[in-house]
Amino acid sequence: MPVGSRFDLTGRVALVTGASRGIGSAIAETLAEHGAQVALSSRKQADLDTEAERINVLYPEKTVAIAAHSGRPEDLGRLVKEVMGRFARIDILVNNAATNPYFGPVIGAELAAWDKTFEVNLRGLFVLTKLVYEASMEAHGGSIVNIASIGGLRPGLGLGVYNITKAGVIMFTRQLARELGGKVRVNAVAPGLIKTRFAEALWGNQEILDRVLAQNPMGRIGVPDEVAAAVLFLASDAASYVNGEVLVVDGGGGGEP
Repeated sequence: MPVGSRFDLTGRVALVTGASRGIGSAIAETLAEHGAQVALSSRKQADLDTEAERINVLYPEKTVAIAAHSGRPEDLGRLVKEVMGRFARIDILVNNAATNPYFGPVIGAELAAWDKTFEVNLRGLFVLTKLVYEASMEAHGGSIVNIASIGGLRPGLGLGVYNITKAGVIMFTRQLARELGGKVRVNAVAPGLIKTRFAEALWGNQEILDRVLAQNPMGRIGVPDEVAAAVLFLASDAASYVNGEVLVVDGGGGGEP
């Protein structure tokens, strides 16, 4: 099989959460570029519609926008039902939605912030993955790519609660890969510091940025397209024997403050 064709997603249906901006938007565009039909999801329909229209200009009739709150099981149930109603299958699930309402030492976090972070970053990921598996992948197989973080592999300052949830995402990935690997491949991408609005509080702070760049041999932070390329690899047939892996995308320098 020619190498290029291993990245061809024509005929496949992808669901990408947190897809209205940043890494999620770049992932959705990259999957559409390579032939997939892509359902974009996030909380706000208006933002999703704008992003779907932008991608459809580049790759006509490749994307649809369906709003759903990743922390609400009822929203996620409706999301899967709508995607299945439109396409009758889901071949690729990218769990990208995440939140980080608190910055500071773990011990200083209020319970509400702790619960909110776990609700979206870990509980919502579990709920949606279970729904997609039962609706489609159990019968047809597929590929799941979870967006973790370099912070899920080693601690960093200020992002402790977020990092703990991402460590959970990594173990969820490895456990599910062991359980479902004969039918569904499950992998994760662990980005370092990426230039998105979500992470602007980090890269927009010169002291933090300087600290990150000092330990990065590439001398820069990443951009969303670089994470999207890693997701494309793991979602495609190019990674047909890759299962339970965590692909770090951080320029070789850790990328955490």
